[in-house]
Amino acid sequence: MSDSKEIHQEIRKEGFFDEENSNLSSTANGSANAYPSLNNKDLKNFILLVILYLLQGVPVGLAFGSVPFLLKSKLSYSQIGIFSLATYPYSLKLLWSPIVDATYSKKLGRRKSWIIPIQILTGVVFMWLGTHIDQMFDKEKPDVYSLTLLFFTLVLFSATQDIAVDGWALTLLSKSSLSYASTAQTIGLNTGYFLSFTVFLTFNSAEFSNKYFRGVPSEKGILELGNYLSFWSLIYFGVTAWLLFVKSEDAPQIDDYMDIKTVYRTIWNIFKMPHMRKFITVLLLSKIGFIANEAVTGLKLLEKGFNKEDLALAVLIDFPIQILVGYYAAKWSNGSQPLKPWIYAFYGRLFFSIVGMLVVHSFPDDKEISNGFYFTVIASTVLSSFTSTVQFVSLSAFMSLIADPIIGGTYMTLLATFSNFGGTWPRFFVLEAVDYFTEAVCYGQNATFSCVTEYDKSTCKDLGGTCVVNRDGYYITSIICVTTGTLCLFGFILPQIKNLQVLPPKAWKIRVE
Repeated sequence: MSDSKEIHQEIRKEGFFDEENSNLSSTANGSANAYPSLNNKDLKNFILLVILYLLQGVPVGLAFGSVPFLLKSKLSYSQIGIFSLATYPYSLKLLWSPIVDATYSKKLGRRKSWIIPIQILTGVVFMWLGTHIDQMFDKEKPDVYSLTLLFFTLVLFSATQDIAVDGWALTLLSKSSLSYASTAQTIGLNTGYFLSFTVFLTFNSAEFSNKYFRGVPSEKGILELGNYLSFWSLIYFGVTAWLLFVKSEDAPQIDDYMDIKTVYRTIWNIFKMPHMRKFITVLLLSKIGFIANEAVTGLKLLEKGFNKEDLALAVLIDFPIQILVGYYAAKWSNGSQPLKPWIYAFYGRLFFSIVGMLVVHSFPDDKEISNGFYFTVIASTVLSSFTSTVQFVSLSAFMSLIADPIIGGTYMTLLATFSNFGGTWPRFFVLEAVDYFTEAVCYGQNATFSCVTEYDKSTCKDLGGTCVVNRDGYYITSIICVTTGTLCLFGFILPQIKNLQVLPPKAWKIRVE
């Protein structure tokens, strides 16, 4: 149910692009129970990595989480679907990651050559948005195309910086402390996302602000989006100045990376393997069954009257559960059938997609939410996220198992790209389908017209009419998704997974030219 789970999966990586990632993975696994202590230099670099990942999480949390929630009161689902295109760069960064890895200025450094200009550009966009974004949102019909382009640019910047920071992490930390790179990533990205989603939506809420911070009620929260972006633009500029004038970067080693042509050739050779193409097809189809639940159910609850800050609370509850579940799911995936937990969790996600429909259907007509219903929403959201975490960890374990260690980073990045894109590409079509299948008519004294979009509903109300929903496209779309997902599971995914997970590791190896 919670769209936030897909957000977390989009920003988590199963491996870095560099060949040296195989060393990082083994180090992390080997020190799961006993992390080496950080010396003073590594501790400072660890904090730097956390800050850089946190900065990436800020625009990602806005684009994937807060902005769709804020826009839902004025835009239709199909328009929200258009905005969802802004999230695509994070799923497609494999396409330009070899360029980021191999092109740089020797004066600035291999990683700072990208991080510094990207952060300056992001800060400039944030500063401009700080003085314009509230006016854009206050319009009766916000310009979804302009907003999509702006946030597409921000996510593109964030995805590009992510490539550079991933690579820098391998040289910032000493060999004995490389296991902390993934820890820095987890802390930074999740903190940035949490601040831009849960914390921002809470303080942006007029209800929350009036209840706890104001004596005189207001229609707006104490933290508006423009002020939030202006604050982060200053943080971006401050961190960038420190990187430019204080922090130095070690010169790259000649053999630290493959050249661009070799990397793209390697990607193509991986893709040419018949069983790899089958596995990629599985990845692209595997999330169709529950994409309606994870992309629309939360928005539907908001439409019916559920508070956005309450829905965002699920992210706070979910975070520690993810860590605990991830640990045990990793242990569960260590057997001869590493994808067995993935299959079981697949059943669970389909089940909770049905639960999501039932929760929306049972939403109180009087909008008076009882404690029991509130608990049901939070519990179903967290449990749905639980199954998603099991799938993610199990799939990551299988990817680590089959990845050719000689080109481990390239291998893992390719698989991660298709896994992430499997949850991105259906989102636009699902949101479009909700409006397409919805039939709503405004019955007024002087006119009768369709009122599917939020603007038409508002117009209908202003004219003294009543918008009657004769057919809710959410249920039709959800049923289509669950049915399609079930057919894909038993007709293609399950037979392929059973065959793929028993292939010997050597079957997945390629020859590097």
